[in-house]
Amino acid sequence: INNAMKLIEAEYPDLEGILPKNYQEFGDKLLRDLVRVFNSDAVRKAEGDVFGRIYEFFLMKFSMQGAGAQEGGEFFTPPSLVNLIVNFIQPDHGIIHDPACGSGGMFVQTAHFIQDHEHKSVNEAITVYGTELKSNNVKLAKMNLAIHGIEGKIIENNSFYSDPHDLVGQCDFVMANPPFNVDKVDAKNKFLTEDKRLPFGPPLTSKGTIPNANYLWMQYFYSYLNDNGRAGFVMASSATDAGHGEKLIRKNLIETGHVDCIVAISNNFFYTRSLPCHVWFFDKGKKAGNRDKILMIDARNTFRKVTTTLNDFSEEQMEGLTAMVSMYRGESPEVSADNEWFKEHFPDGTYRDIEGLCKIVDLEEVREQDYSLTPGRYVGVAIEIDMDFDYKGRMAEIHKELAELNEEAEQLMNKIQSVEL
Repeated sequence: INNAMKLIEAEYPDLEGILPKNYQEFGDKLLRDLVRVFNSDAVRKAEGDVFGRIYEFFLMKFSMQGAGAQEGGEFFTPPSLVNLIVNFIQPDHGIIHDPACGSGGMFVQTAHFIQDHEHKSVNEAITVYGTELKSNNVKLAKMNLAIHGIEGKIIENNSFYSDPHDLVGQCDFVMANPPFNVDKVDAKNKFLTEDKRLPFGPPLTSKGTIPNANYLWMQYFYSYLNDNGRAGFVMASSATDAGHGEKLIRKNLIETGHVDCIVAISNNFFYTRSLPCHVWFFDKGKKAGNRDKILMIDARNTFRKVTTTLNDFSEEQMEGLTAMVSMYRGESPEVSADNEWFKEHFPDGTYRDIEGLCKIVDLEEVREQDYSLTPGRYVGVAIEIDMDFDYKGRMAEIHKELAELNEEAEQLMNKIQSVEL
C-alpha cells in the first residue's frame, strides 16, 4: 500500500509528498478488511463521485470528534454553512479563492454546484486558489481536490500577513471561514500601512491597538474581488456591532453599497463549538436597484436538530433561504413544489418581509441604527400565539399561588416578631 501511494504521487505531481505512507503501523487484519471493503462489487460498480463523497464523510467524522480541529472550528466548515455560501453567491465561473481553505470544502461544494447547475466541466469553468497555514490541512485539501477531480493551486502560507497568490482585484468569488477573533495582532507592523488588501485601514482602538483580526479578514476578502465579484464568509457574531475602528470600517464597507446580505446563524452549527455566528455576503456587481439595500436574515430559529449538540439546515430550509436571496435579487426562485417551509413563509411565491425572519433594509435605515449589521435589530421578533393555551386559567392559578405565598410570608413574619431577643 505504501508503494501504491508512491505510484499515485508519481502520476499526480500535485500530490507529491502529500499521501500517507505509514500503513505498516496497521495490523494485517485491518488492512485485509480495508482492501476487502474497497474490492466489493458495490464499490467497484459505483458511479459518480462516490470516492469523493466517502472522503467528505470521513473528513466530517474526523472534525466531529474534534481531531485536529483548529481554534474556532475552522478545520472543517459544516456542510450547511458551506452550502449556504455557495448557493447564495453561485460560484459558476472564473477565479475562486479561499484564503483560509482548511480541508478545501468550499471548492468541493463549488464543484458540486457547477455540476448540478451548469452541467459542464468544473476545471473549464473555474480556476481554484487556496491558502492554508497548517501543513496537515494543506495535505487534506490537496487530497480532497484530487479525489474530486478538481485542479487547483493550494499552498501552505500565512495569508493573514501576505497575498501569496497576488489576487487583489482579480477574483470572481471569494469564500472563507477564517479563524474568529484572532488577537495579539501587532498594530505597529508595517504591513498594516503597506498592504493593499486594507483599503479602509487597520481597525485601531483609541489606544492604538487592534482588538482582533476580524476586520482585517473582511477587508482581505473585499479587496480580492473584481468589479463584479461576490464574497461569502463566516464571521464571529460580535463583528456585526463591533465598535471603535471596526465600526468605522463597517461604515465604509456599507457606504460602498457592496454589502449584500447578512445571515444570523443559531448555536450548534459547528462540530467542536456551540458558538453562534453570522454569514456575510459582498456583491460588487449588485443591480442598480439593490445598490442601497441589504437583505437581513435572522435564521437563528431556522434549523434542524441533528443531535442534542448539533444543528443544521434541512433541505427544505436551505432551498427556502436560497430562494429568499433569489427573490431579493429579482430572480425567479427554484423551489420544489412540495417545499412546505417555503410555502408557509412565501405563500404567493414572491418575496415579503417577515417579522422575525427577514427584511430588506435601505442604507438610511442602517445609518439610523448606527451602522449595525445585526439582523435582529431590523427583522424584529416573531410573536407566536398559542391558541390552545388557557391564559385566563393560568392567570387565575398565578393569582392563587401569589395569595398563598403572601399568606405564608405573613405567617413567617409573625413568628419572627414573636421570638424574644
